[in-house]
Amino acid sequence: MQTVYILSGPAGVGKSTTSKALVRALKNSAYISGDYVSHMHVNGRQKPWESKFELSLIWNNILSLTQNFVSNGIDVVIDYVTFPDDAYWLRDRLKELNVNVVYTVLWVDPETLISRDQLRPPEHQMGKRCLILIEEFKESGLKNNHLLDTSQKSVDAINLVIEEIMNNKQYRIAD
Repeated sequence: MQTVYILSGPAGVGKSTTSKALVRALKNSAYISGDYVSHMHVNGRQKPWESKFELSLIWNNILSLTQNFVSNGIDVVIDYVTFPDDAYWLRDRLKELNVNVVYTVLWVDPETLISRDQLRPPEHQMGKRCLILIEEFKESGLKNNHLLDTSQKSVDAINLVIEEIMNNKQYRIAD
């Protein structure tokens, strides 16, 4: 049975770093960056947080890629700002493929988030958008069992974070 891992959280929380480490830890896996999928639409693209159409397009493309990989026996790691409704939407569309869906929202306190964001190259810093996303997650109906607080974890402890995501059943989205 294949597993689809959805790693989410506010911008700057460490989704990409963690997702790439998770992909390397899996035997047969694919990495889907929601940001890369988003930027495939070049001319006429809108910011996904401002356009329901754009967000729907992104998720339908992520779904198609995920279905293709899973149908070919490949686990999938999705790296994207994913709210609960989107995670459950994806799970519902993957039911016929009989996959495990793991939804983990990486979390840190606001001060840590801002300091991590400032470590990024200036062109990739999200600034206030990081803090806005914290509030959006709080308002999204996110259940605590999907939260993984990494405030006290450094990049050196990433293997422990990966083990937690892979082995803790609390992150699975049940049918």
